[in-house]
Parts: sequence; C-alpha cells; structure tokens
Amino acid sequence: MLPDADELAEVLLDLAVPHEDINELIGLLPTLTADTGAMRLLEECVAELVRDMGKIVEYGDGLQLRERVTEAPAPLAACFAAYVLVATLPHTRAYHHAHGIPADISRRTLADLGRHMALHRRRYGTCGVRSPQWLTLHFRGELYQLGRLQFQRANLWRRAASTFATAGMNAAEGTPCLDIHIPEFLGPLSPAACDRSLALARAFFAEHYPAEEYRTAMCHSWLLDPQLKQHLPADSNIVRFQERFRIARQDTEPADTEPVQFVFGDPELPVAGLPRRTTLERAIGDRLRAGGHWYIGRGWLPL
Repeated sequence: MLPDADELAEVLLDLAVPHEDINELIGLLPTLTADTGAMRLLEECVAELVRDMGKIVEYGDGLQLRERVTEAPAPLAACFAAYVLVATLPHTRAYHHAHGIPADISRRTLADLGRHMALHRRRYGTCGVRSPQWLTLHFRGELYQLGRLQFQRANLWRRAASTFATAGMNAAEGTPCLDIHIPEFLGPLSPAACDRSLALARAFFAEHYPAEEYRTAMCHSWLLDPQLKQHLPADSNIVRFQERFRIARQDTEPADTEPVQFVFGDPELPVAGLPRRTTLERAIGDRLRAGGHWYIGRGWLPL
C-alpha cells in the first residue's frame, strides 16, 4: 500500500513536500509499518477515502481524516495524514486517468499536500499536515488547481441556494455549482490570473465532467468582506477580485481569525503586535485594534 523508502522520497517530491519533511517521513516509515494497529488504521482511512471516488459529498460526510489521525500513535500523529494521502495516490491517479485529467493539472492539484505541509512547518516549526480534511477533496477528485485558483465540484445546498437567490442567482438546491478557493503562496491575485483560471475552469469541467453542467461559481471568503473596499485602493487585486462577484451577504458572526491566519500565518497572533508593513496588513490589524471585526462574505458569478 505504501511505497518503500527509496520510492517514497520520489513520490513526496512529486507532491511538493518540503525536503526537510521528506527526511522525517522516510525516517518514521519503519515505525509505521512495524505497528499493526497503525497500519490497520491506515488501511481503514484509505478504504473510506476512496469509497465512491469522485462523488460529491458534503464536507462533514465521508472520511473525517482530522479525527482519525488522532487515533494514530503519538510519534506518528502529526504526519499520519501524509501517509494516508500517499497510500491513496494510486487510486487518485487511476481516477484522474479514467476522466482524462491532464497530467500537469493532476500534479499541480495534488501538490497542495506539500503546500499544506509548508504551512504547518511555518506555523509550528515541525513536520505535519495543516488542514488534512481539506486535502481529502483533492485526492477524491472533487477539487482541481486550475491556474491561480482552485475549483471544487459542488451542489448547492439549501441555505446557499436561498442566500444566492437574494443576489439574483437562478438556481435551486442540488444545482451543480463550482466553489472557488484562493490558495496562498501562488502569486498575486491579479485580474489576468483570475481571468485565466476562470477560462481554464470553463473548458476543464465541460470536457472532463460533461454530465455536470456548471453555469455558476460561488465563493465564501473573508476576501469578499465589503469592508475591505474602505481600506484598500480601488485598483487593488482584492477589490477587483470582489467586483467579479454578486455579493449575496456577509456572515453576522465575526471571523477575525480568518484574515489574521491568511495574511500573517497564525490565527492566534496577538492583535496588538500584528505587523503594519503593507496596506493590507495595516487594514486588517488597524480595524481589529480599533475594536472592529472582519466577516466572511458570500458571492457568486455566472460562468
């Protein structure tokens, strides 16, 4: 199920895993394979992950990898999700091949494992996987990296359909709709980059998922908080990204840790000490220091 140590290094390189994490994952491999309980847990996780491969599932359904990794022995817990995803890789590649997914799109999509391990090391200084549950979408064929943006195959749930109807979307519950995500560390969120991603998405899903007719895309993000327009120049990439969408509403519950996490790298950083090096950093920190809040905005756009 798992490659041997020599092959594992090459597999991890293909998944963009940082080199210092590769050494640690290879070093822990004998500990994992010698533990029958841990290997049984690994097999259970893979079996649950690949069940109904490609089927769109609610985020709370299917394998709950974040919870299952807590069952792993302590020395393996932080890295256990990486082993699960590596063991799943042959199933994912077979699914991609069956759907004609180009090799470069497959590679860039699955390389998000390495990015999330880099994010974990940036925050904690150790080997681990940030947001393991999120990565199950990539390895199940539900999400693809297409240029600057990621696109998740989704069906409108009841609340989203109702929310977006107020902003003019003509879609009922269960309608296919792409969910747009904005990964970190992939360059500026420039209008040209976003135009290219949307063009790639239109062509990609029409070719590889012709039975799922995607006419709209939605986004749920702090980047769609309308308050950002009060703090950023009108020609900033974030404001221009916002203006692509028909904003439905913003949540009423503050989501202050979201911009702190994505802008500064750690949601638990003390607000008082947040840096003020850029216009965005000043906007995020100054509003929080003044007692204000940031919110998740929700918007959609026609494809």
